[in-house]
Amino acid sequence: MYSCYRVPLRAFLPVPMRLVLGAQLRRICGIVTASVKEKEVILYYKGLLDIRAVTQFVRTFENKRGVKREIKEDLDASAYRREAVLSVGGFIAMNILHKASPEFYGSILFFRRLFTLFIARRFIRNGVMGFLEDKQANADTLTATAVLASVLSGKPESSLTLLALSNGAEMLTEYAAEKARSQISGLLKLDQRDVWIVENGRERKVPVESLKPGDYIAVHLGEKICVDGKVISGNAAVNQASITGESNPAIKQTDSAVYAGSVIEAGDLVICVEKVGNDTSLAQIIHLVEEAQTRRAPVQNFADKTANMLVPVSFIGAAIVYGATKDWQRVLNLLFIDFSCGLKLSTATAISAAIGVAAKQGILIKGGNYIENLSSVDTVVLDKTGTITIGVPQISHIETEPGVTEKEVILLAASAEMHSVHPLAVAIHKYVANNNWETPPHTMSETIVARGMKATVPDFENVHGGDILVGSRRFMEEQGVTGIPAVIDTTWGKNILYVARDRKYIGFLTIQDPVRPGMKKTLNRMRRIGVDEVVMLTGDSKEVAADVAHAMDIDGYHADILPEDKANYVMELQKRGNVMMVGDGINDAPALAFADIGVSLGGRKTDIAAESAAITIRSEDPGKLYDALQIGKRTMEIINQNFTATVLVNSTAMLLGALGRISPLWAAVIHNTATLAVVLNSVRILGPGKGKIR
Repeated sequence: MYSCYRVPLRAFLPVPMRLVLGAQLRRICGIVTASVKEKEVILYYKGLLDIRAVTQFVRTFENKRGVKREIKEDLDASAYRREAVLSVGGFIAMNILHKASPEFYGSILFFRRLFTLFIARRFIRNGVMGFLEDKQANADTLTATAVLASVLSGKPESSLTLLALSNGAEMLTEYAAEKARSQISGLLKLDQRDVWIVENGRERKVPVESLKPGDYIAVHLGEKICVDGKVISGNAAVNQASITGESNPAIKQTDSAVYAGSVIEAGDLVICVEKVGNDTSLAQIIHLVEEAQTRRAPVQNFADKTANMLVPVSFIGAAIVYGATKDWQRVLNLLFIDFSCGLKLSTATAISAAIGVAAKQGILIKGGNYIENLSSVDTVVLDKTGTITIGVPQISHIETEPGVTEKEVILLAASAEMHSVHPLAVAIHKYVANNNWETPPHTMSETIVARGMKATVPDFENVHGGDILVGSRRFMEEQGVTGIPAVIDTTWGKNILYVARDRKYIGFLTIQDPVRPGMKKTLNRMRRIGVDEVVMLTGDSKEVAADVAHAMDIDGYHADILPEDKANYVMELQKRGNVMMVGDGINDAPALAFADIGVSLGGRKTDIAAESAAITIRSEDPGKLYDALQIGKRTMEIINQNFTATVLVNSTAMLLGALGRISPLWAAVIHNTATLAVVLNSVRILGPGKGKIR
């Protein structure tokens, strides 16, 4: 009899971390199964279980791996722009009034103070609330203090420049986040309101909202595909950059998968609808990008903590300067300068921009935390089938006996394998279809497990049929087949199908899973940017793994391993480096979840692999792996540049301010110009031509 226990979660755990927690809980003695949902952990156990210890284990995991969602400001870029314009306009108006009518200017001191306090209302509110809630001063607390000090000193307009530039920096940060979102949303926006539904051979225009799975729709030249589905008929060149990030059109024909958001550039298609609305790949991409914006990178938390720790430096410095000089101008200099804005805003902007740029390339990074992890990857672990290789076996070589044609051998083998769904049989069927041949029927067939096929094939197309055997060399020897060449295996590879007719050998086929084009080049490029070790994990035989590893110059490999073994190897490699695991199948899901960075590569990946991965790449192009690493490294380079510039410029300005070498106005200008500069340095990730960061 099993007992059930539920542990509510206090923090948000990303899907990969839920899988990790579930795996770790199942190792606890007594726990039969553990399911980690978004808001709770459900445990089934047998016998006695230390509930308190289990709960504490979950809490510890939450504290270490949980993600705190950032609460966004209520203001958008336009609101910040409005506040900045109001601050600048007020400053200019005050100076004009001061020069035109000094007496009147002096008489409205109370109004000038109220106006300044109105402009600074958000900073004062956030500064006070932050101090009360967090029990420590923040950047807004410092800004509010500086504004109040300028108001009390009788020069409220001096803080208007500070407010204008602060709002300007906030505006740029929000602009970057909005542009990152709009780039993706705009690229993926389904502005197709109507579609052509096919009924009884006729097309009729209907609203997109009326579609349901199973419907047939026609999509013509220049139209956007608004569903996920499968091609029923037609041929077309389809631009699916919004899904895969690839600029070259993909050729779509019968049985090809198509995705919402892609556009037909040539040809026409009839599509069977599989997913509509929020179930499409398009909707999932938008959701992932939006969710990723809320997940903070460790460097963001570091920037926030560092910035908050440096805020008291300005207060202490101001107090020391006032005690030594009694000069309010120098005090204002120090209050007008802080490190917080530059550190916080530039970091958040860079992370947001990087997520947007990656998504535009078809690289879906599920959180800012993974951007930072990408920059430190030094070990890459690759699944073989479907990752290093394309995952679709193909006939690579045909050899026949004298007097026997290649077509003859292929069609006899295809007839015997007609009803088989084995990958090797599928490769034969595909070869026949690509050559527009017709598979001859058989009168009898029998599957010999782990050996091959037996079939009786009648004569066809002037070809003699007979009792056909298709299978391994061992199968042929067991069936008494004569005439088999002595040395083939070492010459052509491991996946060899021998074909015999009436117990006499007539030829063989080699079937291989081709290496993904560009994979070796990608691995070499990754090595040049800091990847020290490349490892391959596969459930395939050692012989096949050795051939692939040698061809790809892979540093090491492990073959004949189970899915759980892959996860164990990943955890072992993590002891000496930061691991990026790349896979595409169900058997890769545990390893993807345990790796520092799990990457799901290719459009044929399974849903569970995509869920377990921190990064999803829908393209079949392995070069996207290199692009992802480059985005991570370039983003962290920019963040480090911003850290250095912020500290150096503001430290220099504080020193000059304390010595009285600059006025409060120039202190505000220097500080906020530096903040604007580092934010702009982050924004340039979004600029033209930065779609691929190098």
